Amino acid sequence: MDETVANTKIELTPIGYFKSSQVHPYEAGRQPDSHHATGVIELLPGQNFEQATTGLEGCKKIWVIFAFHRNDHWNPMVLPPRGRNTKIGVFATRSPYRPNPVGMSCVDVVSIEKLNITVAGADILDGSPILDIKPYVAYADSFPEVEPDWLNEAEKYSVEFSVAAEKALVYLQAMGVENLRGFLQHQLEFEPTNGKKKRVKDLSENEFIIAYRTWRAVFTVTENSVTVLRIESGYSTKDLKNSDDTYQDKELHRDFLKQTF
Repeated sequence: MDETVANTKIELTPIGYFKSSQVHPYEAGRQPDSHHATGVIELLPGQNFEQATTGLEGCKKIWVIFAFHRNDHWNPMVLPPRGRNTKIGVFATRSPYRPNPVGMSCVDVVSIEKLNITVAGADILDGSPILDIKPYVAYADSFPEVEPDWLNEAEKYSVEFSVAAEKALVYLQAMGVENLRGFLQHQLEFEPTNGKKKRVKDLSENEFIIAYRTWRAVFTVTENSVTVLRIESGYSTKDLKNSDDTYQDKELHRDFLKQTF
C-alpha cells in the first residue's frame, strides 16, 4: 500500500451531541434495548440539519453513528461481555476500545422537534458526538439467525424483581436514580455471577450482591432465572455519619433507609 495513502488522516465533524441520563459506561449497557433511558440527539444549528431530517418522521428506527468520546486508547484483544472467558480480537466484538473510536447504535425514533430527535433504547453515553444518522432498513439490515460464535455460547437468564426490590426501584427512580433498573437487567441477564466481568460477589450458597455506584442489589440464581431480592445502600452506618460526600447522595441514602419496602 502506498505510504501516503496509509498515513492519510480523515477528519470528521460532529453534527450534534447526545443528551441522556446515561453518564457512566456501565449505565449504557452492551447493545440497544428497551432497558435504556430515553435520550435526545441535539443537532447543531446553522447547518441546514432541519432540512436533513425531512422524512425522518417516517422512520421507526435509525442507525446512529457516534464517537466513543471517553476512550483514549484501543485494545487489539478484548474480553466479550458474555459467552466466553477468554479474550478475542476487537474486530470480532462490539467493544468501544477500537482503533478508531466509532460506534453504531440502532434506536427507536420517539419524536422529532426541529433539531432535537428523541430516541429510545440507545446505548449511547451523554455527551457523545453524533457523526451521522441513517435509516434502519429491514430487508438490508436484518439477519436474525446470524450471530458470532462466541455470542451463541451465552445462556440468557430472565431477570425478575421481588415486591420489595420493585418498590425500592420505583422509589429511587422517582428520586433521580434513573438507570439502576436497566443496569441490573443488562448485568444479570447473562453470566450473572461472573466476577471477572462485573462487580459481583458471593454472599452465601446461592445469594449474590452486585454494585452500582453507591447502591447494591442482592439476588439469587436458579436454572434459568435471576431474582433480585432487595436493593441496599452501599454505605455503612459509619460512612453515612462521615461528612464527606463524594457522590453527593448520602442524604438520599439516609432517606432510603427510613423507607419500608
